[in-house]
Amino acid sequence: MNILMMTNTYLPHVGGVAHSVSAFTNEYRRRGHRVVVVAPEYKELSQDDQDTIRIPAIQNFNGSDFSVVLPMPGFLQTRLKHFKPDVVHSNHPFLIGSTAVRIASKFQAPLIYTHHTRYEQYLHYVPLDLPRMKTFVINLAAGYAKMADQVIAPSQSVADFLTQQGVKTPMTIIPTGIDVAAFRRGSRKLRRACAIPDDAFVVGHVGRLAPEKNLIFLAEAVASFLRSQERGHFMIAGDGPMHEMIQHIFQENRLDDRLHLLGKREGRSLVDAYHSMDVFAFSSTSETQGLVLAEAMAAGLPVVAIDGWGVRDVLSHRQNGFLVTEQTAEAFAAGLHWIFQLPADRRDHVVQNARQTAAAFSMSRSADKALALYEKTRTRASAAARDESLWHTSLEQIKAEWDVFSNFSNAVSSAIQSNGPD
Repeated sequence: MNILMMTNTYLPHVGGVAHSVSAFTNEYRRRGHRVVVVAPEYKELSQDDQDTIRIPAIQNFNGSDFSVVLPMPGFLQTRLKHFKPDVVHSNHPFLIGSTAVRIASKFQAPLIYTHHTRYEQYLHYVPLDLPRMKTFVINLAAGYAKMADQVIAPSQSVADFLTQQGVKTPMTIIPTGIDVAAFRRGSRKLRRACAIPDDAFVVGHVGRLAPEKNLIFLAEAVASFLRSQERGHFMIAGDGPMHEMIQHIFQENRLDDRLHLLGKREGRSLVDAYHSMDVFAFSSTSETQGLVLAEAMAAGLPVVAIDGWGVRDVLSHRQNGFLVTEQTAEAFAAGLHWIFQLPADRRDHVVQNARQTAAAFSMSRSADKALALYEKTRTRASAAARDESLWHTSLEQIKAEWDVFSNFSNAVSSAIQSNGPD
């Protein structure tokens, strides 16, 4: 099968969507499918293969580490002329997502859309952070989902949200998969490298250190826990603009000697980071799936996290971790203390439950579901009479342009008439 993956974020960018596109692409290619990835250029060069097409982009948009791709459907149509995608998989509802609609129309291929992100949680990256802007992005994403032939939701939380927004497009829940076996085996050598005592209790976190991840709260909550536990340490694998703020919070609490910032970690080093922790702490409320939670659980870690989208689809309270329903530093610290004081046999039970939970997120299982969806959608599209005449093709492309324009206009109109989402 020829699969076209279109994304606004991709390697070497570190983030959930980039990871998802890369993971699925590698698995599809391993199974013999041809996958072409269309993604933005980055200042940092990456080792691309011949089936990665880079689009010129505005670098470091508004001070962030995101690149904003420029729409170039004509350029892409020429590059894809001999590829002829069987399915077009869009991973965003705007920018390159609009181009995906045009490409799908041009090649009469079904459009698959994955709603990865709570876009209304990322408005600090644009100059205006207004209630009407939230209404706009919510309606724009929902309208895009209505244009697709199939929608993939990475969690039940996302599926429920899109349904509430009036999306009736056929929807399938497929989380991004992980290599469960790889995360199961790791070393605790990073503890020694950080001079952490053998009897220490290490609270850990993995992820991009960005404002939308609620990391000021996490740092303050973990600091609160460490003040009551002299054996406690905090280890973070990741990098981003919140790095200095986290350091500042621990310095203010005179706990900077128990803070260990590992920087960006990948591959075996990332696995070892998980295995150097005793509990995984997660405070983000902007997630659509609990991917890092699944990775942590595969490594045998109980999880303490704030209840929210994605999290509640993975974390079962007092079964594989602790679900914090009250967003206060004291409540979160109490969750960490619950894990800390578990007797050995009870902790073993929680760890076993965590590993069992992670097994449901295997890359093999997720790829099976996605490929089955592609095949079903492609077969249904092929069953319809395919008219490749110039007249029909022109009409389809005009319709695609109209759909993109109408979706944008409707989202703007809804935002103007509203004071913001409920």
